[in-house]
Amino acid sequence: MTGRDLFETHIARQQVALPGNPVKLWGVLAVLLALGGLAIAGPWGVLAWYENAAALDERQTQVALLKEEIAALQNRVDLLDPENVDSDLAGELARRNLGVLHADEVVITLPENNRTGS
Repeated sequence: MTGRDLFETHIARQQVALPGNPVKLWGVLAVLLALGGLAIAGPWGVLAWYENAAALDERQTQVALLKEEIAALQNRVDLLDPENVDSDLAGELARRNLGVLHADEVVITLPENNRTGS
């Protein structure tokens, strides 16, 4: 017999013995299964990853809308610069907030029930 044959025979004769008692093995198996379950369905698992990605897309859409609103408000603020006021915007604000009218303008008042458009 060659050395390789002796080695293979020796390996074939050995019995595989599990270390420790079966209670420890079942405990280790339970812990591994719990960790695997958390890796898939836990708060930071694979399934939560897709939910978080969808929430991120929604938040990015909201941020884009808010940036547009901020840009519109900034434009309005720029038009109200005390050193260079836009005359159209100043007239609009004076008419709406102070009730200021030109001499050639006429105000038509509507009854309360017609103001809602119904």
